[in-house]
Order: sequence, then structure tokens, then C-alpha cells
Amino acid sequence: MKDVYITRIAKFLPNEPVDNEQMEEKLGVIDGRVSKARRLVLRNNKIKTRYYAIDENGKVTHNNAQLAAAAVEALCDDQFTTKDIELLSCGTSSPDQILPSHASMVHGYLKNRNMEINSPSGACCSGMNALKYGYLSIKAGQSENAACTGSERTSSWMKAEVFENEVAHLKEVEENPILAFNKEFLRWMLSDGAGAVLLEDAPNGPHPLKIEWINGYSYAHEMETCMYAGAEKEADGHLTPWSEIPAEQWGKKSLFAMKQDTRLLGSNILKKGVDSLKQIYEKHHIGPDDVDYYLPHISSFYFKQGLYDEMKEQGVEMSWDKWFLNLEHIGNIGAASIYVMLEELVASGKLKKGDRILCHVPESARFSYMYAYLTLC
Repeated sequence: MKDVYITRIAKFLPNEPVDNEQMEEKLGVIDGRVSKARRLVLRNNKIKTRYYAIDENGKVTHNNAQLAAAAVEALCDDQFTTKDIELLSCGTSSPDQILPSHASMVHGYLKNRNMEINSPSGACCSGMNALKYGYLSIKAGQSENAACTGSERTSSWMKAEVFENEVAHLKEVEENPILAFNKEFLRWMLSDGAGAVLLEDAPNGPHPLKIEWINGYSYAHEMETCMYAGAEKEADGHLTPWSEIPAEQWGKKSLFAMKQDTRLLGSNILKKGVDSLKQIYEKHHIGPDDVDYYLPHISSFYFKQGLYDEMKEQGVEMSWDKWFLNLEHIGNIGAASIYVMLEELVASGKLKKGDRILCHVPESARFSYMYAYLTLC
């Protein structure tokens, strides 16, 4: 089995950063009313700037596949071009369409060469699953290199026009219709961007990171759905898919908007996260002392102290000096977040040979967690 290294890292963040006061202008006001939930959500998540693939006139500038393709192109130069890529693996929770697959569309924009592609589905863990596919392919000797991406273009899912039909329908039965918090919540949480890594079977480049292992855990066998899109969640927790709902109801229910069951989120995301963290420590015979930099993808700073406290309570406390976060100025870009976080850490110049990095990515869709353990060569 071959060793696998991250030899190049790149990101693509569209347009200029958007601050908290510009958000509603970019995404639009629902029913002509300024959101009451926005300030509450922003106060808790503490995100100050993020990026949207929307220009100053409100027009879309990039689709998701274009964001991912731009990140892949940023990996390349005269020494290693897009035509040298053997495998393309792309994860996202916000594909531009149901079919063709996301990686297929990214490949179409790259116009580089015939090659293998892979499109893992899911939420935030889809970016890590894309990475693992590339890692396993190289480790097994199936490929000598792979470009892996995580990307999101959620802004178009959150624009006011997505909810207009539902609000109009609510007006027929309510005097003061209010969009449900589980639908509005994510409007102020998610943003756009892409990250990419090049994997190779040799430690090339100035800062190669050896991938020691990548593992994941799912709690779907015991947890109901928490974050979803393209479905209606029933009172008993069952998801009724869009394909079983009459088309005339899709707009009235904002069926294709991303939604979050915040009740489930707060009660479980940290407990299951630390439970899986303890399992990964036991599996690989390591602990917090074997980590120099801890990169947790957290959707909101609301969870930062809670995650630390949960670790401490379960006996795996991670000291604050090891934490590396960029949520405040980059925003929550789902499947792309861990890529962009890692890119920023490497670019910071803080790393030294032998440093060990633990990447921790949760997704609340139905409570899954992915981990990667890296060593700077």
C-alpha cells in the first residue's frame, strides 16, 4: 500500500467579502420585511464576513461546479497542469442539479482530459468523503494523483425569491405570516466557496502533508433527520421526498430550501461528535497529546465553548492553544470549510516538520462525522 500526501492546497472564494449588514441586501428581503431572526442568529454564530457568488446587482456570478473548477485550477501551474490530473473527486451538499453528477459538471468546466470522477453526496462530510476516495485510490495504486474538492453555492438556495410562494400561500390563511425559523435559520449561517487539494504518492512540494488515516462515523441508525432539503419532515420524523409530493406544493412548502431542526441540532451534535472522537482515538491509539493543531469544522461559534466543555466532560479535553478556526472571516461553507481551513493553516507559516493535524468534520443532516490525521513532512 502506498503512502499518500497532500502536496498542494487551494481555495476559491467568489467576489468580495460580505459583512453582516450587507447580507439581507444580497439575499433579499422576504415579504418586504427585515428579518427579526437575522441578528439573533448572527449574534450566536459570530460570523462577521462571508462570500456569495452574487454580484452587486444581485446576479449569480458562479454556479457550484464553476467554484470547484476554479479551486482545482488554482492548484495547477506550468509544472502540474489540469491535464496531469488522473482522478477528480468532488463533494458538495448543494449541487447545481440532480443529474448529471457534481464531479461530472466540474470535469466539464475543466476541459482537461479523460479521467475517473467521483461525486459523494451528503452535507459537510461529502468534502471529506471526496478526499477519502482519492486517498484510497492512490493508496491502492489505482492512481498516482487525485484532485479532491469541497464546494458550496448555497446563496441561491437562500435568496428571498425561494420563499415567496410559501409566504404568499401563508397569507391566504394567516394575517401576519411568519416563515418558520427552521427555514430562515440557515439563511444567516451558510455561504459560498470552494477548496481543493492535490493528492500524490510522493511528498512533493514545499509543505507536503502525509495522510495517516481518514475515518468516518454515522449515527443515522439511531437519529432522525436534522438538516434536509427536497423533502418535508413529518411530525414522526419521517421524511417525505419531493418525488412523492405534488408539484404544485413544492413552492408553497419551500420544499427545495435547506432546513434545519434546531431542536435536534443543539441536543445532539456535540455529544455525538465527542463520542465519535473518542472512538477514533481508541481505534488509532492516540489522544489529545498527539495533536498539535486541531481543525474542527463548527457551523457557529455558539458551539465552540460547548464542544470544549463536552470534550472535558468526556475526558478528552483539547487545550485552546491547539485550535485553529477561520469561521469568523470566511463563514460556514459546508463541505469546503475544512479545505479552506487547512489551506489557511498551511499558508500561515505556523507549521513545522512533524506537526500533527487532526481535522474534525461533523454534519448534522443525520449526524455523521469524519476525521483525518495529517503529519507535515
